[in-house]
Order: sequence, then structure tokens, then C-alpha cells
Amino acid sequence: MYTVTSIQKLKGTFYQVTIDHQEKIKVSEDLLVRFRLLKGSELTEEQMADVKEQASYDFGLQEALNYISYQLRTEKEVRTYLQNKEIPLEDRHKIVTRLKELGVLNDQTYAVSYVRTQIRLSDKGPANLIQQLRKKGVQDDLIAEAMELYTPELQAEIAANTAVKGFKKIRGKSHHETLQKLRLNLIKKGFNQDIAQQAIEGLDYEIDESQEWETLQKEGQKLLKRDRSNDSSKKKMKLKQKLYQKGFTIDMIQKFIDEEVLDEK
Repeated sequence: MYTVTSIQKLKGTFYQVTIDHQEKIKVSEDLLVRFRLLKGSELTEEQMADVKEQASYDFGLQEALNYISYQLRTEKEVRTYLQNKEIPLEDRHKIVTRLKELGVLNDQTYAVSYVRTQIRLSDKGPANLIQQLRKKGVQDDLIAEAMELYTPELQAEIAANTAVKGFKKIRGKSHHETLQKLRLNLIKKGFNQDIAQQAIEGLDYEIDESQEWETLQKEGQKLLKRDRSNDSSKKKMKLKQKLYQKGFTIDMIQKFIDEEVLDEK
């Protein structure tokens, strides 16, 4: 036989029950009443096993409910959370099943809510959203259904707004390099190449020749300082190639080289 030697109230609806002055079990108030756990109560070995089994489930369920009370979670997130709380595998299965029965754990609901929120608040493209949902354990068919909310029209609109904001932030690059960087950023955010290109082509801008020239001069001077070669012809060729790769026009590059008087005298 086992004897309850003390009962201590914990935070929330849980109590710490001490058995034979040694073993401590955290039980819910419901479990306390159901098994009539009072100081001095005696339990058989079978009753003790039942208390332990139910205590683990009750504790895990309460932990899971607290975890999902702050925001929506996926089944995978809940299972991982319970595992980290050292809840036994069998209890984790039971808890997830119970949460689904209560309607508070639903990957389809999560996916739809996630996509809607990202469309409204972020600048992420479809590929990024799909990747994140997969990481959270949502099945592909549920993802596909939720992604129907992210229509091509919305993708184009968000990509265009993102391109405009990005265009204003990029400094010290040639016009060509600026557009290329914008395009790569959009693709990195999860937009496909067609949507990214459409956003770039929709930008309302005029090339500022004076700014382009100033940027070329800065880049050219940096390259010249790095190149310690004494061969003037090789130096010019290398400089042309580097500046051309950065998107500057041949005429502007030649003008810079002529003004720097790199020809051997």
C-alpha cells in the first residue's frame, strides 16, 4: 500500500501530492477529487499506477492548452512542445486527439490564418509561405488549399509595393545593379521570376545620369586602389570588365578611364 503523506497547492489547478514522504506527483484538482486523495489516504499498487498515468495526461493537457492559448499552433508544434515537457509518447497522442476534439487544434485553420496574416502584414511571396508551413508540419494538401487565398493579383500587388520600397533604400549601385538586386530580393522573398520581373518593370523612375556618374566614380576609385598592377593596358581592361559587370554603360566607363589618364606616357 501507498500512503499520501502531504498535499501542497501549486499554481493554477494543480497540487503536489507526496507519497510515503518521498515520491512527489503533480495532479490536477479533478484527479484529486476523483481518487479522493487526502492526507492519510491509502492507495493500492494498481490505484497508484492509475494516478500516475492520469496525472501525466492531465498535466500535459493543461500545458498544451496554455501553449495554444497565446496563438494558433500546428499539431507538430504541440507535439514538439509536449516532448520537450517530457510528456510520454502515448499521452502526447491522447492529448493531441483531445485538442482536436475540442476544436482548438486544427492544421487547416492554422494554415488559412497564417496565409491571411502574412498577406496582410508581410512582404513575403508564396514560396516563402509554403516553406514556413511545411516546417511547421502542415500537410501539402492543406497548404495548397490555404495558398488559394494568395491570388496572382495579390502577389503582383505585394511584389510591386516591395519593389518600390526596396528601390528607395538601395544606394551606391548602378541603375542596372540596383534593378538586379531588387529582382533577386523579390525572388528570395518567395515571388516567382515572372512576378518579380513584372514588379521591376512597373517601377516609375528616371535614370539620374549625374547620380549614375557619381556612383561609377566611387566604384572606379575603389577598384583602382585595389589594383596595384603596373601594366596600364591590363589595368584598364580589368577596370572595364569590373565596371561593366556592375551594370555601367561602356561610354560612361570609357569616360571615367579617359579622365583618370591611365594611358602610359
